[in-house]
Amino acid sequence: MTTKQFKAESKRLLEMMINSIYTQKEIFLRELISNASDAIDKIYYKALTDDSLTFHKEDYYIKVSADKASRTLTIADTGIGMTEEDLENNLGIIAKSGSLAFKKENEAKDGHNIIGQFGVGFYAAFMVADEVTVTSKALGSDQAFLWHSEGTEGYSITPTEKDTVGTVITLKIKENTEDDQYDEYLEEYRLKAIIKKYSDFIRYPIKMDISGSRPVETESTDENAEPEYVEYTEEQTVNSMIPIWRKNKSELTDADYENFYNEKRYGFDKPLKHVHISADGAVVYNAILFIPENTPFDYYTKEYEKGLELYSNGVLIMDKCSDLLPDYFSFVKGMVDSEDLSLNISREMLQHDRQLKLIAKNIKNKIKGQLQSMLKEERENYEKFYQSFGRQLKFGVYNEYGMHKEDLQDILLFASSHEKKLVTLDEYVSRMPEDQKFIYYAAGESIERIEKLPQTEMVSDKGYEILYFTDDIDEFAIKMINTYKDKAFKSVSSGDLGIEPDEKDQTTEAEENENKDLFEAMKATLAGKVSNVKASKRLRSHPVCLSTEGELSIEMEKILQAMPDGGGVKADKVLEINVNHDVFQSLKNALENDKDKLNLYTNLLYNQALLIEGLPVQDPVEFTNDICKVMV
Repeated sequence: MTTKQFKAESKRLLEMMINSIYTQKEIFLRELISNASDAIDKIYYKALTDDSLTFHKEDYYIKVSADKASRTLTIADTGIGMTEEDLENNLGIIAKSGSLAFKKENEAKDGHNIIGQFGVGFYAAFMVADEVTVTSKALGSDQAFLWHSEGTEGYSITPTEKDTVGTVITLKIKENTEDDQYDEYLEEYRLKAIIKKYSDFIRYPIKMDISGSRPVETESTDENAEPEYVEYTEEQTVNSMIPIWRKNKSELTDADYENFYNEKRYGFDKPLKHVHISADGAVVYNAILFIPENTPFDYYTKEYEKGLELYSNGVLIMDKCSDLLPDYFSFVKGMVDSEDLSLNISREMLQHDRQLKLIAKNIKNKIKGQLQSMLKEERENYEKFYQSFGRQLKFGVYNEYGMHKEDLQDILLFASSHEKKLVTLDEYVSRMPEDQKFIYYAAGESIERIEKLPQTEMVSDKGYEILYFTDDIDEFAIKMINTYKDKAFKSVSSGDLGIEPDEKDQTTEAEENENKDLFEAMKATLAGKVSNVKASKRLRSHPVCLSTEGELSIEMEKILQAMPDGGGVKADKVLEINVNHDVFQSLKNALENDKDKLNLYTNLLYNQALLIEGLPVQDPVEFTNDICKVMV
């Protein structure tokens, strides 16, 4: 028996295959089963044009068997088989795919899709095997042949005996090492799990001898007797064959989709909604998408991985294909199956081609459409979803400099001062009074705290609705949206609210000049802490508040300050004094009679304003001492 050498480039490719092309060793079984499925498909194709052949699908199958004693794993099929020439061409030259050549020859015919296209999947066997033996008898041939290889050193082909048409691949599984437990590929439960994971929807039965135990029937009348069990082994089909996404939607119920969601372990909750897509246009694909009810425990952590399961002709290619989902829809679970995607030789990575982009764009639009439908027709369900994933939508608005705001702004919800419930931006704008120039909002840690903010008084008195921002991302997202239906957003803490004061609130030039010295003295006391001190037009019952000038608000300052690299970020603060409050008279008296008391009052009012905003008092001891001085 002469050992033939692989060509130099084939040898290098085989070494690369064994060591680096595939990221997980378990992939080898997917590849061998896919090749077996292709071999059966080839008979199907031949039967389309050869009247002497009759294809009965029930006669074709794939059998996986393990023998722990001999450390062998066998994958047998009833497919078309290979001649000596086929073995030489397809297994002797790495990356020459018989399936690809056959597909090209038959691509004009109707029928099943050939899975293997690259001619390298077979060699994944060497990741787990020291030796690989292929025994094959081709359709229409009387002679069988045996191909044998121990890896990069070469291969041999010799005549052999085989009664039936088809191929049997036998792997001599490697011994365990410190890093790898190869024994697992001889375990029934592990093999079954790999088949279910990657090859569950291969269109032909994948059979295994499955062991189990069952109670022995006895004639005993003793109800307390322990039941006896007998061990048994029986051949079972371990794959489902027909994927749910290839079934007609009219045949499926909500329960079918929920069962699929649970079987695939997409989540431990019950999905709120599902979307079943069967696209047959510029790109052909099927997809089932789920909108979960609850947030995964790790969703807002860096450990969370987004992505949809990706199948090619029913064979799992990737557990999580992140390219199919935008980040802001990363909560969506599900799968996509397409024959049109360009895969690399290991089938584990996608080429970033037009087909992938088309599918991703269509999926994005389908998700958005489903969310819009929920918002319009199932408000309660949508709000339940929004409680879990609204933060992610708002992050999507903010991320990438607002690039996706048009996709998301209509499905955002915020608490409202009028409705006492979540409202959309469209609902807010639709009921704005004619004289209202801006969409007003207030930011804070909770609705309860926001409602007590002094800055809301003037806006509320005008009868204008206020959106309550309680998420730290809210204000950042709104800054990216900037305007909605030609209405700009305005914080109630903004220096200019765009509201004309009532006559009673208007101050004359003489009054402003009269108070100029007071505010200048207070500003000097607070030098470096505020940019200005002025009479407030927004306050009604409260004596003091802080407003801001510029784009950075006080809430944004707090959020940025809490970040590791956010130190030193400060909002441009203005201390506003209610000139109609009794406190103001005390300030005027102090200006005339006791400058030290003015400094004391100024610091107290400033610290009071900080506490109202939830900002820390710089020197708590000094603050408490100042309070004591007032009490004495």
